[in-house]
Amino acid sequence: MAIDQHGDAKLEGVSIRSLPKVSLHDHLDGALRPQTIIEIADEVGVEVPEAAADDLADWFEDQSDSGSLVEYLKTFDLTIAVMQTRDGLRRVAKEFVEDLAADGVIYGEVRWAPEQHLQGGLSLDEVVEAVQEGIEEGEDAVEASGRDIRVGQLISAMRHTDRSLEIAELAVRHRGRGAVGFDIAGPEAGFPPSNLRPAFDYLASAFFPATVHAGEAAGLDSIRSALIDGRALRLGHGVRIAEDLDVVEQKGEEVQVRFGDLARWVRDREIPLELSPSSNLQTGAIAAWGTQLEDHPFDLLYQLGFAVTVNVDNRTMSRTSLTRELSLLADAFEYTLEDLEAFQLNAAAAAFLTIEEREELIELIGEGFSA
Repeated sequence: MAIDQHGDAKLEGVSIRSLPKVSLHDHLDGALRPQTIIEIADEVGVEVPEAAADDLADWFEDQSDSGSLVEYLKTFDLTIAVMQTRDGLRRVAKEFVEDLAADGVIYGEVRWAPEQHLQGGLSLDEVVEAVQEGIEEGEDAVEASGRDIRVGQLISAMRHTDRSLEIAELAVRHRGRGAVGFDIAGPEAGFPPSNLRPAFDYLASAFFPATVHAGEAAGLDSIRSALIDGRALRLGHGVRIAEDLDVVEQKGEEVQVRFGDLARWVRDREIPLELSPSSNLQTGAIAAWGTQLEDHPFDLLYQLGFAVTVNVDNRTMSRTSLTRELSLLADAFEYTLEDLEAFQLNAAAAAFLTIEEREELIELIGEGFSA
């Protein structure tokens, strides 16, 4: 399937970009426009490796394609450096919302770690408020253009620092004022969710939902800890749950699989997997299965009934969009519009919204795909 110069592609004669979408795993500091980075960097005195936007986009893509999550995360030093002021945060958040809407997203959740944005003297509450201002400005701009979008914040704690309880309290403090959920981010291997158990205990006592990065750079033990210690309602990536599946026989398109207890629990409980195909290739998360998109266990998980969702992870680093990710998957696994709709319905059902709001979102997706 050819992706045109506008980043769109057609499936069954329908523009994929025009279809209503839900984005659940999308990092704010991984979704900056290259030109915005250059302009803010010039204002605040941050050095950039390339002076032209296209060249900077190439730099991010090259640096991120390392096969290592640790190396991949180093590219965030630049994006975070230009997100240390109220104006910078507000601008980045506003453009984030506008870019989502341009990609056909009608509901999105943006995850970011407030503790990484205090170098300019702002407090934790002030940075959350600045991002929320930008989100609302973006929503208003989208509405003025004749479209609708809603975006909620996922407040993330860095798993390798000691501020997780403080960040969990911050998230709950901003419930009803933009924050819809909690997450932990950063290096996964060596930093299991169990290390942050007090924060997750607090969130559970406050009935505040959490999604947990697990099953990307670490395997089944990380996923198990996310579910038990983190009470995760969704798994950030979660791709390595496929390690708990044993393909015992394959005849043509028919595959017989033996489930481990963990995989069966995740599948039977319909715990959503926030899969990010391009990112999973870049970070080596699917190295056990191969190095091409066709090797990604996405289709196996989908065919076995897991609640798979499609996400971008970091638009800038992967030089991608939700439209592009769906196009690549449709190309690799011969998916139809019905399949793409299923992924959006899974995401809508997994959104950190009330049941009434999720039902409304599901209805909008159905109407959009039917049209």
